[in-house]
Amino acid sequence: MSPRKIEQNLDGKGLGIAVVTARFNGYITDQMTALVVTRLIELGVASDDIVVSQIPGAFELGLTARRLAERGDIDAVICIGAVIRGDTDHYEFVARAATEGIARAGDDSGKPVIFGVLTTDNTDDAVVRIGHASGYADAAVEMANTMRQIHELA
Repeated sequence: MSPRKIEQNLDGKGLGIAVVTARFNGYITDQMTALVVTRLIELGVASDDIVVSQIPGAFELGLTARRLAERGDIDAVICIGAVIRGDTDHYEFVARAATEGIARAGDDSGKPVIFGVLTTDNTDDAVVRIGHASGYADAAVEMANTMRQIHELA
C-alpha cells in the first residue's frame, strides 16, 4: 500500500481569498495588493471571490484577518503591509504585533493566513521587495487547497 500524498495545487477555481492591506506606506502596499489580485485571477480565483479590505496599518492586520477567516466563503487570507524602520522603537512594536497577530489569526481560524508584511530598514529595501507579493497569492491558493486535501483525508 502506498502512502496518500497531498499534492501541490495552484488551481484557484472555487476558492474565496481575502486580501487585507495596510494603508500606511500605501505607495508600497497598493502596488503589492495589485500584484496579489492580478496573480489570484491568473490562478483561477474569480474576481467575485476576492475580498479586498484596506485598514489603517500593519498593527490591525491580525484582527481583520481573523474576522475575515471566520467567514464561510473565505478559504485563505493574505495580509499585506510595509513596516519600515525609523528612528524610534515603534518599528519593533508594530512588526512584532503584526507578526504575532497574523500567526494567531491562522491558528485561531484554522485557515491559511499568509504573512505578506515587508519589514525593512529603509524604503529602498521595501520597494525592491514589492515584486514578492505575487508569491503571497501562490501561497494562499496552495495552502487553501492543502487544507481541503487534508480535510478529504479524514
